[in-house]
Amino acid sequence: MFSDAGKIVVAGGLIIVGFGLLLMIIESDASSRWLNWFGNLPLDIKIEKSNFRFYFPIGSSILLSLLLSLLLFLINKFIR
Repeated sequence: MFSDAGKIVVAGGLIIVGFGLLLMIIESDASSRWLNWFGNLPLDIKIEKSNFRFYFPIGSSILLSLLLSLLLFLINKFIR
């Protein structure tokens, strides 16, 4: 009934939702701030003035892209 692409999209969405819920649970505990370094990498641009904030996370985007590319490569390698 569902195509293979539809199954992949649904599975990916469920994984993203699960990861988001996990992050919310972990970050709600004030004693465990293990993800504070993300967003403060060397290439992340932050400009804060009195009534203006600009944030452009280049370094975090590059790191996230590399991790997701590696994950998808490994999934593709082991599925075939």
